[in-house]
Amino acid sequence: MAILKNQTKWEDLYYYRKSVVLYQMTVAFCQRFLPKYGDRTVDQMVQAARSGKQNIVEGLADGVTSTEMELKLLNVARASFKELQEDYLDYLAAHGRARWDAQHPRYGALLAFCRAHNDLADYEPHFEKWTDEEMANIAVTLCHMVDKMMTTTLARKQKDFVENGGIRERMTAARLGRRQAQNAEIAALKARVARLEAENAALKARLGGENSRSLEV
Repeated sequence: MAILKNQTKWEDLYYYRKSVVLYQMTVAFCQRFLPKYGDRTVDQMVQAARSGKQNIVEGLADGVTSTEMELKLLNVARASFKELQEDYLDYLAAHGRARWDAQHPRYGALLAFCRAHNDLADYEPHFEKWTDEEMANIAVTLCHMVDKMMTTTLARKQKDFVENGGIRERMTAARLGRRQAQNAEIAALKARVARLEAENAALKARLGGENSRSLEV
C-alpha cells in the first residue's frame, strides 16, 4: 500500500492558473490606479493575491504527506481570494464605478472571457488597456470562479480524508497489511511442515511394516 500520495501538478489546475492571473493583474491594477505611497490598500491587495497563489502551491505540496495541512492551507488560500474580491468591490463602490452583475450589458461577455481563459498570456496584453472598472470587475469574477473551484476541491479532499484518513492511517494500514502478509506466510510454512511431518511418519510406518514381513520370511 502506498503511504505517500502522488504530487498534484498544480500548474494544470484551473484555479491555480487563474490565481497567477489574479496576482499579476492585482500588481498592475495597483500600479495604475492606486497611490504609490501612503495607501495600505496596495500592500493588502497584493499580499492577499500573493497569499492565495502561494498557499495553493504550499498546500498541494504538503498534501503528499499531510492531508490535514493541505486542507488548512487551501482554505487559507480561499480566504485570501475572498479578501481580495472584497477589496475590488470596495474600490468599485468607493470610486463610483459600476459593479457588473447579471443585468449589466457587458456581464455576459465578461463571464464568457473569464471562463474560456485561464492563463496569464490571455490577460496580460490588456493590463495597460483596460479601465479600472473593467479590471476590477474581471478580478471580482476571477475571484468568484477560483472560490467555487476551490470549494469543490476542498469538499472532495475532506470526503477523502474522512473515508481514507491521512498519512498516519495509511502508515498503520501499511503496517497491518505487512503483518497480515507475514502471518499468512508463517501459517503456510507451519501447514507445510505439518504435512511433511505427517508424510514422514507415514513413510516410517510403511518401512517398519515391510521390515517386519522380511524378518518373518
